[in-house]
Amino acid sequence: MKHTRIRTFNTKQTYPEQNLDNDLCQAVVARGRTVFLRGQIGQNLDTSENVGVGDVAAQTEQAMYNIDMLLKEAGGELEDICKITIYIIDPRYRETVYRIVGKWLKGVYPVSTGIVVSALARPEWMVEVDATAVIPD
Repeated sequence: MKHTRIRTFNTKQTYPEQNLDNDLCQAVVARGRTVFLRGQIGQNLDTSENVGVGDVAAQTEQAMYNIDMLLKEAGGELEDICKITIYIIDPRYRETVYRIVGKWLKGVYPVSTGIVVSALARPEWMVEVDATAVIPD
């Protein structure tokens, strides 16, 4: 069984200002059960429009909305998340970001890692959340 790749794209289109040519996707469903999600940011996946520029809460809401949507497209749901990693560019964003993520994942109890980084791929991005889920049989 091959892995299923959801929402494939090439970085030539997503990062036209950079000299990149990478074939990527938003999610990979491995062997029909494990779902690896690309780090999600404040960007509408259908339009590539940045959401909440300058607003970490709005960016976090969009990232979690994207995660929910991608898991549904993979045949899963938020309750299937086992691991999340949260990247923020300023430690002062932690409480706001974790409050919003906690709202989306209430009762899920995933393992979580939080990292403060100097920057994300674009200067307007303030938070990025990636997740790994396992869809039960």
